[in-house]
Amino acid sequence: MHERSSVADLANQLRQELDRYSPGGKLPSSRALVDRFRVSPVTVSRALAQLAAEGLVVTRPGAGAFRARPRPATAPVGDTSWQEVALSADGAADLVPRSVDADGVTVSLAAPPPGVTEFNGGYLHPSLQPERAMAAALARAGRRPGAWGRPPMEGLPELREWFARTIGGSVTAAEVLVAAGGQSALTTALRALAPPGAPVLVESPTYPGMLAIARSAGLRPVPVPVDADGVRPALLADALHATGARVLVCQPLFQNPTGAVLAPARRAEVLRIAREAGAFVVEDDFVRRLAHEDAGPLPRPLVADDPDGVVVHVGSLTKATSPSFRVSALVARGPVLQRLRAIQVVDTFFVPRPLQEAALELVGSPAWPRHLRAIATALKSRRDTMTAALALHLPELALPHVPSGGYHLWLRLPDGTDESAVTAAALRAGVALTPGRPYFSAEPPAPHLRLSFAAVAGEGEITEGVRRLRAACDEALPQTVRHDRSAPERFQP
Repeated sequence: MHERSSVADLANQLRQELDRYSPGGKLPSSRALVDRFRVSPVTVSRALAQLAAEGLVVTRPGAGAFRARPRPATAPVGDTSWQEVALSADGAADLVPRSVDADGVTVSLAAPPPGVTEFNGGYLHPSLQPERAMAAALARAGRRPGAWGRPPMEGLPELREWFARTIGGSVTAAEVLVAAGGQSALTTALRALAPPGAPVLVESPTYPGMLAIARSAGLRPVPVPVDADGVRPALLADALHATGARVLVCQPLFQNPTGAVLAPARRAEVLRIAREAGAFVVEDDFVRRLAHEDAGPLPRPLVADDPDGVVVHVGSLTKATSPSFRVSALVARGPVLQRLRAIQVVDTFFVPRPLQEAALELVGSPAWPRHLRAIATALKSRRDTMTAALALHLPELALPHVPSGGYHLWLRLPDGTDESAVTAAALRAGVALTPGRPYFSAEPPAPHLRLSFAAVAGEGEITEGVRRLRAACDEALPQTVRHDRSAPERFQP
């Protein structure tokens, strides 16, 4: 059982038993709860902390946990309807409304119910995370002289140097800012490069979190289609000309969700087209450290081959470590670097120094290359397991591209399929997955699903999850497809 489900189950059981105790009454000791429910002390501690956060119990160090006394009567409910007017008043007719729709992000952050296969996750399963190495790095970092002091606003010089060295080319530490994760860095970049109401070019399909950033900043995402070789240069040129946009956001390596890698012939072409249009390219290099064992040599980041400052690069350690290890690099050349720095300082001051010190300890330890090799092997094995299971159980779903990096597959559903119906049926069957609609900034050309193979416990769970998905598709796919499984040519692993 996952730790989080054990905590939830124990908290629920204790919540139901609270009426046995009078207000202020003492609950059984932690040791008694461990013995009774056969869970770990950590599970007991977290369950009690959850009840304390709900105001149901009070914990006293050295004394134990006690049922909380009744809360005072609830205050009268206020009238917040006035906020609808205030939040809708943009002040100018030509501004894009800055409503924030985080559904495309929360679908990959929300934990599914216990027993549900997590094909919608956006991070490594705890068994794939370098937990011991991170814990050791954090412990060593905490003992460094000055570790709890104020860091330089741009980030620790040694960490900036490490990022510059791993990017390669002529990138220097002076061109690197340390940011608090990729999402924060992307937010800073879009705020720096485009004013509210401006168009911003995005790959189609693309990462929903970036679309949410753009829309919350009042920007207008304009789609540029991608194919198996990445963003299409001719359509990029057309979009820049038609819209006057000055920003393109792209993921040249293992694009989310298609897994495409920008072809060598297109790399220089994309930079040339952007440069001639006076536009920036925001390079979201989010999974470079999640290359699979069979990936071969990876192309350098676009920023490594960009002396003219066209590229604003975002690279993160989070995907290869833990959702909570939010350390990233924001790289730029020229005057834009100062604007990025100013916005980041205003927004966050700096990334906490202990986390930066821990990042230095981690990437400088022998455990780091061992971890990268281990996840390269594990992700390839999981990818192969999922593609084999899909070919066996769901041949009517098209998989046009099998990526050699990242943590997910992008499947095209048969025409006429209702994505929401498949998603709902899958959840009833015990599988949480991600529909394709949030990945498009305009009307999607076809229904899709994204399946993650990194957030589950292992290959057995992948096989069982695909089997459950088969049952869901039998319920939700169009009847003509449901009764015709003789089209394995649609599936191309």
